[in-house]
Parts: sequence; C-alpha cells; structure tokens
Amino acid sequence: MEGASSAVLTRRGLLVGIGAVGGAGAMYAAMGALGLAPSGQDKQFAAPRPGDFALRGKAAAKVVILGAGVAGLIAAYELGKAGYDCTLLEAREKAGGRNLTLRGGDRLTELNGPAQEVTFGEGVYFNAGPGRIAPWMVTLDYCRELGIPIETFVNNNASAYVHTNGQTVRARTARADMYGYVAELLAKATNLGALDKTITQDDQERLLDFLRRFGDLGPKLEYEGSHRRGFVKYPAIDLGAPLDRPGTLRQVLAAGTGRAITNDFGYDQATPMFQPVGGMDTIVARLTEAVGEDRITTGAKVTKITTLADGVEVVHDGGTVKADYCIATLPPHVLAKIPHNLGPQVTAALRTPVPIAAGKIGLEYGTRWWELEDRVYGGVTETDLDITHIWYPSHDYHSERGVIVGYYNTERNAELYGALTPEDRRRRALTQGKKIHGDKYRQNLLSSVSIAWERQPHIQGGWVRWPAFDSSFTLLQRPAGRVYFAGDWLTHLIAWQAGAMESARGAVTQLHQRVLQSP
Repeated sequence: MEGASSAVLTRRGLLVGIGAVGGAGAMYAAMGALGLAPSGQDKQFAAPRPGDFALRGKAAAKVVILGAGVAGLIAAYELGKAGYDCTLLEAREKAGGRNLTLRGGDRLTELNGPAQEVTFGEGVYFNAGPGRIAPWMVTLDYCRELGIPIETFVNNNASAYVHTNGQTVRARTARADMYGYVAELLAKATNLGALDKTITQDDQERLLDFLRRFGDLGPKLEYEGSHRRGFVKYPAIDLGAPLDRPGTLRQVLAAGTGRAITNDFGYDQATPMFQPVGGMDTIVARLTEAVGEDRITTGAKVTKITTLADGVEVVHDGGTVKADYCIATLPPHVLAKIPHNLGPQVTAALRTPVPIAAGKIGLEYGTRWWELEDRVYGGVTETDLDITHIWYPSHDYHSERGVIVGYYNTERNAELYGALTPEDRRRRALTQGKKIHGDKYRQNLLSSVSIAWERQPHIQGGWVRWPAFDSSFTLLQRPAGRVYFAGDWLTHLIAWQAGAMESARGAVTQLHQRVLQSP
C-alpha cells in the first residue's frame, strides 16, 4: 500500500474523487451537502457580454413608437437605455407583431374568417411567424444580451424528403444522384480534353480528383450509384441493403430536384441555424420585460399622425399621445392608409412596396411518428406541391407529441390556402402531406391551427416586396418632420427579424444624433 501512511483525505480531494466517478452533478450535490454550494441564485441575471450597439450619451425626450413588433420593441429598448421616455402603441391585443408563437389557450382571429381556438397540449408550441435565425444575424446578439437560450434549428437534414413530379426520395438520395451525374459529365468532358484551352493539365488532374470525390464516381468516371444515396437496411452486423440503382440522368433531371437540394446554399439559409428555446416569442417576452410592459398600450389602433414644429401628435382609439418624436414601425401598406400631414411623397413611397401573402399550418400529433418511423429529426422536406415545405420540429426530441409545420407557403399558394376555412386548409394539407408520408400523416392528429398572414388584422401580409430599391426606399429611411420609419421592409433583410432590428438601430441613431444637436 504505497503512500498509505501519508494519505490525508481533504474536502477538495473528496470532491474531486466524487466528480471523477459521478460527474459534475454528483460533485455539486456533495458540495451542497458540505455547505459549499449556494442554495439559490443570489443576484439577477447579467448578460455574458453587452451588445455591440449602444447610443452614446444620455438624452431626455419623449418618443411615441407606433407598433410593438420587433422593430418597435428594439427601438424602445435602445432608446430606453439612453434615457428616453418611450410609449408604444400596438393595435393588436399583444406585442410581437409577426413574431407570433401559438400555444394551447390562445385564440387566433382573422379578417373575413372564423377565429381559431388553439388546443395544443402542455409544452407544445407553433412558431406561426419567424422560425429560424442565421448565426451572423444581429438577432442572436440580442438573444445573448437578453439572456435568451438558443438551440440548433435543423434546416438541412439528409433524412428529410424531396417530393417532385409525384415521386418522393430522401434528400440525401436526390443530392447524391444530382451531384453524381453532374460530376460524371464534367469529368468526362475534362478527360476528353474539352477543357484544354481553359485550365492547365495539372489543374485538370486536380479537378478530376475532386469530381471523383464529389460525385463518388467509379474508375471509368461514371456515376453508378453510391452509398450516399442511403439504404433500405442500414449496415450493422452485416453490410445492410443499399437502395436500388439510381435512375438515368434523364430521369434525375426530369425530377427537377435542383431547387430543393440547393435551398441551403444561400448565406441566409446555410447550416447552422438557431432558434430560441421554448418558442420564438421568447424574444418578444424578454424585450417587453426590458422595455416595461406598462409602456405598451395594446388595442390602440392609430387613426391620425401629425408632425408639428415642436413635436408629434398621434391619435388612436383610446386617446391622443403627444411626444417630441415618433418612430413608425407599422407595415408600409398599413401606414399609407392612416391620415397624416407627412406629405404626398411619403404616402406614395409607403404605397410602393407590395404585401406578400404567406401561410403556415401547425399539425399536432399524439406521437412523433416522423422520428419513430421515418428517423427524421428536424429539418425540412421540400416539395413542388402547393404546401411547398414541411418542417419537422428541432426540439423536444423523443417527446410524446409534437407539431409539424404542415405547410409553409407564399404568394399564390398562400392565397389559395388563405381563402379556405381553417378546416379546409387542414384537409388539403393532410391530402398533400399523405403523398409524401402515406396514411400515417392522417392518423393520430390531435389538433391544428393555421395562419394566413394577409388576413391578420393590422398586418395584412407576411412581408413586402419592393419593385425596386429606388428613391421611395431611400426617402423613407429619412425622417418626415419628426416622424421616423423603421421595419424589416426598410432593409435588405426583408422578412427577417434581423432586418427589423437593424432598421430600428438606424432610426434611433438618427433620432439620438438630432436630439443631441438640438439647442
């Protein structure tokens, strides 16, 4: 027993030993038993790092903000830190605008349509508006600053499906076949000397080496299929059973899978992507808390905006608010209809962007069959059907129940679904989804809720499209008297929360500089 005579068991040594055997949890429990661990949090949360944006200097002015969506909340949040007195007027019954997460007990109203009662089970939610965040977006900076935990949103899943021309294959299969045949064509052209005048012999060899790997080509530079396509039975003790050989090049091209398998190539859709834990509206909840719920008046539809020499007067359903400045964050097509004295050029500019229809449906199932049977954990199935996409949840894996986004469509397809009753939307979505997943898509469905954003009161569109980023776009990035404008529609990040945030930052920066320079 070497060293036994000199061994002394200290508390530190005991804890290290417990940690080595039982892990951090066991060590923390032992620390609690020894009175070495805190029994509770003794101070409020402090952001791990402040945001990269802050208005420099303090100022005292009253600002009325029209709209308590993401742009309005960010404007109030940043102005509040600089000393401004902000009041937000929101026409809807709660803050958030298009950042809308639906849970059991919620009620969704609609223009010219019946209201829907949301009956999801406990802990189940549906992001009816934004659902994902790219890592380079300022949205994640606010999640960090506000202490909002995030998790990975699976945007690209090889096990999800591609459905085109009436045929359904796994995304990995569609990608392997398209890449394989494209690689074969280019490799053969290179090997036959078709590129001799374009690249050197050494570069041709390097290109061929890449193409063999990229397309998983055979010795004769031919694509004959690949394990990348997937398996009927995956390898385990034996070699498994690969899928049948791919179709011909003609068949693969005719399937038209190109758009579907390149969906994540763009800078805004590339892996990884993220989402707040517990629902996208966590961002709204934390911003509301930071701004102060007492500063937000809901049910306050604005009916008139008047810019004055020394301030702004805003009339709404519940009264009149006078302030030094105003930031209008309502959708441009909604703002254009509000009487004001901002001038005909402003009205014309606000009428220039075209609202775009967008729709989603949340389908709650009693079992997560997509995980149990299809082995799909998160991700998106791309289709050429009018449902366009099916999203599988990227959270609460192996839970008893879950919500699939049964369609996420825009423009004509969204208008088609939006014109239907909620019951008919569900029926059509299930009929289309069955073409991909079979009969189980109709089974064990507990509840559903659908949204047509063009029919949402005080919003009337998923986002807008500018015919051109012309003088109207530039005009609205400047104030009209004492009224400033903000929203994703005034950026090149339309339809993203990051656009609303960046625009709000720009507006409050202009406003703050003006106040600091005022006599």
